[in-house]
Amino acid sequence: MFSLTVCDHIMIAHSFSGAEFGPAQKLHGATFAVEAEFRAPRLDHLNLLIDIGLAKVELRKVLDTVDYSNLDEKPQFAGQNTTTEFMAHHIHTLLSAALRDGRMGDGGKAVTGLKVLLRESPVAWAAYEGAVA
Repeated sequence: MFSLTVCDHIMIAHSFSGAEFGPAQKLHGATFAVEAEFRAPRLDHLNLLIDIGLAKVELRKVLDTVDYSNLDEKPQFAGQNTTTEFMAHHIHTLLSAALRDGRMGDGGKAVTGLKVLLRESPVAWAAYEGAVA
């Protein structure tokens, strides 16, 4: 399996519901380093997995939907704890749609797997990995 990863980052604010979250129940900020790893079993006729430029552009477009936002105010997240794990899945869903819709070129249509990893700090991160659905 071949893979190609592009990276970017986002800054968000949010709060969590539930005593388990302790002080994170209050509004707080987070900065996430975001990695999107695209996987495919073969390369195209140019020996590329995916156009890295298109992958970077589409990742940025997806991240722009939440960057510098208070996630508590976003209707699509109403009633959700926007944990690092949850956000990795959310970004995976949006990138999968971009791949299926051809926004990452023909190479993107051949991608079979995608892993989205959010680094919350140098010592803690979460990811969602799955098929492009």
